[in-house]
Amino acid sequence: MPTVLEVIKSTTAYFEKHGVESPRLNAEHLAAHSLGKKKRLDLYMEFDRPLSEQELAPMRELVRGRAQGRPLQHLLGTTEFFGREFSSDARALIPRPETEQLVELVLAAPAGNPNPKILDVGTGSGVIAITLALELPQSSVTAIDLSPEALALAQANAQALQANVTFVQGDLLPEGAEVFDQIVANLPYIPTGDISALSREVQHDPVSALDGGDDGLDLVRKLITLSKTRLVPGGRIFLELGHDQAERVKDLFQQDGWRDVEAHKDLQGVQRFVCASI
Repeated sequence: MPTVLEVIKSTTAYFEKHGVESPRLNAEHLAAHSLGKKKRLDLYMEFDRPLSEQELAPMRELVRGRAQGRPLQHLLGTTEFFGREFSSDARALIPRPETEQLVELVLAAPAGNPNPKILDVGTGSGVIAITLALELPQSSVTAIDLSPEALALAQANAQALQANVTFVQGDLLPEGAEVFDQIVANLPYIPTGDISALSREVQHDPVSALDGGDDGLDLVRKLITLSKTRLVPGGRIFLELGHDQAERVKDLFQQDGWRDVEAHKDLQGVQRFVCASI
């Protein structure tokens, strides 16, 4: 019977052959998940333990799926965001590390209201809204998404993490005239023609969570226009964008009369976020 370490090594080699990024890390995560470990580092205490066929069988299915391009997060059923564990599956976009910086921008911005009302547009799995609700317990957070499947996932995440978020099904903004102190959005921003060239892992995300129209900015343009009447005076909007879209979006804000338009870089030095005030 192969040991835990031997299985990890053979899986790593298999992943390398099939072009899986971070093959050793992926192998350890899948091994830990298959063996019921809470953390992959727990495996290090059992490297010499032989594994039975009964233990190996479920891992083989996971390894095969990962080699075929299924995202690690879907195979594990979870993803980490802002130090918390969220359920993750094909109903919504897998949260990217950059989006944690979007949350940090919102947290660092003075809302002007000790009990700010925040709207998360296109909430997906709910990671932004839930994180803001937990980090700012005095806030009132609403999250909206057009997809009922994504909303069901977000609601399950909110319940599991005991976050107080109001979920609404709709297109961009809730119906009515309610105004907010802050609006945050990580909308689909991939140009339609680029979607087929995305990595095989990203191809498992819902197309509706990726496709931003011909130049990737269809929904961004619409939200910029609609948000003007849904923010309090001095209210602020925060957007996450594609790697080459910040300057164009800054122009859109300025042409539409917004103030204090700023672009912010991600940890790789890419202008990833644009913020503006009304």
